[in-house]
Formats: sequence, C-alpha cells, structure tokens
Amino acid sequence: MTPADDELAERLATTIERLGLVGHLAEAGLPTLARDEEGRARWSDPATGRPLDAEQLADLDRLLRTEGTEPEHAVPVALLVLARQARLREELLATPWYDYEALADVRGTSVNATRFAVHKAASEHRLLVVPADEARIVPAFQLDEDGGLRPELAGVLAPLLRAGMDPWRAWAWLTQPVALLGGLVPERAVLDDAALVRHAAERLAGQISSR
Repeated sequence: MTPADDELAERLATTIERLGLVGHLAEAGLPTLARDEEGRARWSDPATGRPLDAEQLADLDRLLRTEGTEPEHAVPVALLVLARQARLREELLATPWYDYEALADVRGTSVNATRFAVHKAASEHRLLVVPADEARIVPAFQLDEDGGLRPELAGVLAPLLRAGMDPWRAWAWLTQPVALLGGLVPERAVLDDAALVRHAAERLAGQISSR
C-alpha cells in the first residue's frame, strides 16, 4: 500500500482506539484491527483473516462515514450500540449476583435443588436469570438476604419476562433510574409504590410485545 493508504489505516485506527471500540469490530461485522511490532495499524478481513488491500481500506472508510453518526469521526451506530451494551454489562456484572453454587450456600440447600428451584421460578416468570458466557446467573437485587424471592417484585418481573424482554435489558431497567418513574429505580421504588412500578413495567412490556 502507499503512504496515503497507511495514513488512512492509521487515522481510522486512532479514531476507533480513542473511542474504545476495537474489541467490538468483529461483532459488528467490520474488519478487525491490530498493531504490528512497530505499532503500525493493520486491518484484516474478518472472513479470511487477510490484510485489507488499498481498495478494501477505502471501502471501509466510505462504509464508516456512510453509516456513521458523526461522519468526521467515522463511527457507525451499530458499533456504538455494541460498545454501550458491553459497558453496561460490565457495570451490571460489578453488582451482586449469584451462580447456582453461591445461591445454594445462601439458601442452605444442595446445588441440584437450587438449580431446580431457579429453573422453576424462571419458567413461571418469577425470577430473572441472565446468561453470562457459558453460565447462567441470578442478579441479587431480586432476592432477600436468605436467597428467597422478594414478593413485591413479582408483579414487576412477570410482565417483562412474559413479554420476552432481553434479560440484560431487564436487569438494567430494574436496577437503574427510569424515566417512566421520574428517575426512580424500579426495584427500590416498588417498596414505596408497587402499583406505580407495576404500571411502568406493564407499559414497557406492552411496547416489547407490539414489536
């Protein structure tokens, strides 16, 4: 490639790195980025693993600018969404949660009995279970100190889970400030006004079901 091509590769790489989006390129179906031993930007075709040639690099630049929310930065919407989702998942995983073994310990039951109880409650839309890598985890906000289900959340969880809401999105909605509740956090606000929180959950569930 020409010096101009190398300059373009570096410019695109610098923008993507500055925004912390390198790790999300492949998931977005875009060419991947790495740096060689001399620190030069190297872009590769996600299908073949081969380096992009000058024409492919120019195509990438045009693609990013066409789909980008900010053409001068060449950042596509899909890539920003993936990055936001990844950051949100990291934030949620930094809050308390249980795997089957930890929950069994809190409940004082066997792992098998705990797994059965979790699956049953989840199938009845009474418990939010979230897939994380190869495992499934139970966010702690919906349980009491003994590992039992918080009864006041039953009417809030049920409509969301029945509507098929994405588990990660449900976890986020239940534990972060919500516009429908004037900035209140649903899992906390339900203690003061259960009817209001249930109504907000039902409205959200209706929006999900209608899509």
